[in-house]
Amino acid sequence: MSHASKRLRRVAVVVTAVGTLVAVPSAGGTATATAAPPYATGIAAVTEADPPSPSASGDEVRKLTPAMERKLDATVQRVMRETKVPGGIVGIWMPEQGRYVKSFGVADKTSRRPMSPDLNMRIGSETKTFTVTALLELVDKGAASLDDPIGKYISDVPNGDKITLRELAGMRSGLFNYTQDDDFFKAFTSDPQRPFTPQQLLDYAFKHPVLFPPGEKFDYCNTNLILLGLVIEQVSGQHLGDYLQHNVIDPVGLKDTLFPVANEFPTPHSQGYTNQTATGKVEDAADWNPSWGWAAGAMISDLEELRVWARTVATGELPNGDFLISPATQKQRLTTSPTTIPGAGYGLGIFNVRGWIGHNGSLPGYESLTVYLPSAETTLVVLLNTDIDYKGAEPSTVFGEAITKLISPAHVFNLPAEPAAR
Repeated sequence: MSHASKRLRRVAVVVTAVGTLVAVPSAGGTATATAAPPYATGIAAVTEADPPSPSASGDEVRKLTPAMERKLDATVQRVMRETKVPGGIVGIWMPEQGRYVKSFGVADKTSRRPMSPDLNMRIGSETKTFTVTALLELVDKGAASLDDPIGKYISDVPNGDKITLRELAGMRSGLFNYTQDDDFFKAFTSDPQRPFTPQQLLDYAFKHPVLFPPGEKFDYCNTNLILLGLVIEQVSGQHLGDYLQHNVIDPVGLKDTLFPVANEFPTPHSQGYTNQTATGKVEDAADWNPSWGWAAGAMISDLEELRVWARTVATGELPNGDFLISPATQKQRLTTSPTTIPGAGYGLGIFNVRGWIGHNGSLPGYESLTVYLPSAETTLVVLLNTDIDYKGAEPSTVFGEAITKLISPAHVFNLPAEPAAR
């Protein structure tokens, strides 16, 4: 299999390591070293590490003083040079300790249009946090149970009578990741504009045998989120995008966050550069159709709205103090099981990496990282216009580690190159 196809699959593992959140065609989080098509490949879960220890006290972040801002400027610029990232946006918010919002580089390599903090960006596997939030809302309403088998809702799922919705959201189903399928990779890269239906994506996955009994181990898999998206549609009687809009996006007050129907991309937006192509040559993926990511990685947002979303998804609370998710259900979301990644645990569609809670995302041409440190009420958002790896690591992880070494040395967001989750 070509190197490019492996990377795409890796990208699909976005969720495995919060720092590498969605993937080329995967739309997910951290990815494995043997990348998976756009979304991400599942993480090879063999020997699992202990879950991250609880966050320490809330005074472990360094204030955003002028001196710290100069260090951040220099660090981000250095990482951009090393990783050859064309453009990036970084936001850090600390209550009563300052904010840091800056853009670097260019949004368009041809016109040299500069990056700016207001640009719309594709967020890949960060979509998973929205999809799972929608599921948890239905659980709060009593319309579904996390312990329901997926077979109650969707027929013909391998082990469907045994795999629960909880195991799907927690990446412990044992199902094959469709973005690792050779035929899917060929279909996607041969025509990046082509639309995929959820059933077509499942067909790529279900022709493969299950990898292990449900619940046995952690394995990042975009197939899981496609199934959960279908459950949301069946239970709510609405299209997934409509349900997300009315029950998740609108209540949080997000005006520029959307679940696209096809390849629409509101302006202003950045171009996105990827080498996850049929030829391996770098192409602009801004107008590619993200339908292959669907409930696992198709969404679009911007820096300011991800700032709001970071705290909402990590706490279950709306900006006005009301609950989007009940405390009891939110507690289940944040109960992280061990993964193959030292220092990282995965809950229900969300990572905990050394105290930072959230997700990363990667889609051809784009990478993102949105995390919240509850012990210090601090938010970090990184948006990049490339997903091209740097020395085997995802750019968003490289940025996340370099930045947190400065601002939260007791909570460094570091994810190993393998496995990675996009």
